[in-house]
Amino acid sequence: MKPKDPRLLVRPAPLLKQPLTTTKAMGDVVLALLPATLAGIWFFGLGALLIVGAAIAGSLLTEWLFSPADQRRTRLLDGSGLTTGLLLGLSLPPGLPLWMAFLGGVVGIGLGKLIWGGLGYNLFNPALVGRAFLLATFPVAMTTWNAHTGDFFDVSPSILALPFLQATYDGLSAATPLGTLKFEGQPTPLWDLVSGNTSGCIGETSGLLLLLGGVYLLLRRDLDWRIPASILLAVAAFSLILFLVDPTGYPDPLFSLFSGGLLLGAIYMATDPVTSPITPRGAWIFGVGVGLLVVLIRVFGGFPEGVMYAILLMNAATPLIDRYTQPRVFGKGIKTP
Repeated sequence: MKPKDPRLLVRPAPLLKQPLTTTKAMGDVVLALLPATLAGIWFFGLGALLIVGAAIAGSLLTEWLFSPADQRRTRLLDGSGLTTGLLLGLSLPPGLPLWMAFLGGVVGIGLGKLIWGGLGYNLFNPALVGRAFLLATFPVAMTTWNAHTGDFFDVSPSILALPFLQATYDGLSAATPLGTLKFEGQPTPLWDLVSGNTSGCIGETSGLLLLLGGVYLLLRRDLDWRIPASILLAVAAFSLILFLVDPTGYPDPLFSLFSGGLLLGAIYMATDPVTSPITPRGAWIFGVGVGLLVVLIRVFGGFPEGVMYAILLMNAATPLIDRYTQPRVFGKGIKTP
């Protein structure tokens, strides 16, 4: 064997390197959300872009301020703060004041991530923590839906409201498809739900683009397919049961799947590897639980939407699910009483 051309290389462990890193995974999520983000900006105008930007700014600034000085660059570049801000911004109504969106990003990173110890230690999805805080603190602003006039540069006065002052709305309002069905009994055409030509949060209206982004993440192996599959199957199954019982009182499965924030939550939020089960059986249990809670809250709850609460509740159950779904270690027998 020649020293200059060895045929046997001995290297220290680890011998195998995982090509998927946190930065790459977060970058893929941002790319997958880009079509839905652009569609939301197209449908709702410049105000939507400002709201998403404010949520991202609040997330990144909080990440930078409360990180150790020698870790600030690394934490900002891993993409988790950017992803949290983007997901939060897409789950906000298009007429929300900018300072509220910024505050949501601060709370999402501060209380949803950093207070637990940083990336990988949080129990709840940070973007949903920020949204839950905003909904509990500013319920009127979070449930007011402005109808866009069609002019891209037409910004609602409510968006530019000063902090802690009453926001002024322009009087044009449009209920979401879930709200219209729940309180008025009027369904929304399926194509409007698929294309995104409806009222709602900025990034949850176009079901087709959200599904395309999910396919991209699946091909990149950035998510566990069992979680979105089980959530969507559970919602479809439970909705079908209720629809068969009373077709006039309950929505059909396709409406349930494409309305509200189900696709955004099931594909991009529930699949967070930190806050979801790591075992295959646990992923199915987690997803079915989310789907069941979504249907129960939508149909029998006071709010027309229940995706956020369903995911947060199942996030809290994730450690218990992981504990009881761990596979048996090879070579060890089952304990008998």
